[in-house]
This record gives sequence, structure tokens and C-alpha cells, in this order.
Amino acid sequence: MGASPLSIAGARAARYVTPSAVQTGEHMTTFDEREQGFEKKFALDQDQEFKAGVRRNRMLGQWAAGLMGLAGDRIDEYAKAVVKSDFELPGDEDVLRKVFEDLKGAGVAVTEGDVRMKMAELLAQARELVRAGN
Repeated sequence: MGASPLSIAGARAARYVTPSAVQTGEHMTTFDEREQGFEKKFALDQDQEFKAGVRRNRMLGQWAAGLMGLAGDRIDEYAKAVVKSDFELPGDEDVLRKVFEDLKGAGVAVTEGDVRMKMAELLAQARELVRAGN
């Protein structure tokens, strides 16, 4: 006798798909669901990192403004200028350059390494604040 067209070796496990999912094409495999989960997590991580970067830049601007002797509204204005400077070029070099040059121009004795270390310290703080929802 010949083998039936669907032998046990060739059988695949059946997965229940609702009739409405078949009509709309919305049935998903576990792999599809995992992929969507990873995509959502990636998007959330990118959003949080962006917010942390903006917050870090604002805090860096406030720190630098204090070193330069700025007070009142001028602190907030300078912090906003630092945040805005980050959108000039990709990466952190534009922010570093602005803050370092402004500090040097104001006669503050600070090295580029000092500013980089402060940026790293403030980024860690900003990430924690963003994760905490503050």
C-alpha cells in the first residue's frame, strides 16, 4: 500500500486561528509576537535615551552657568542654548564644544576632560530620573 499524502513524519502541529483572524490576515505566530515585543522595547529604550540626553544637556547647562556666574533667568536661557546645540550635529561633540568653549571664554579653569566627566556623570543621573518617571 502507498503512503497517505499526510504521513506522521510530515504532519505539522495545528495552531488554532480564529475565523476573524483568517479573514483579516491578523493571525500571528509566537515569533511575530516576540518580534513586536522587541520592537516596542527598542522604541521605548530609544525614547528614554533621547529624553535622558536632553535632560543631561539641560543639567550640564545649569552646571556650566553656575561656574560662569550666571544667575536667574540667564541660567535657564543658557541651559536651553546647550540643549539646542545638541541638534546641530549627531553625537555629543557639539554640546561638549559649546560648553567647553563658553567656559573657557568666561575664564573658568576647566579642561575638556572635566566637561566630559561631568557629561558622563549627569547622563547617568538623567537616565535614572527618566526611568523613575521624573
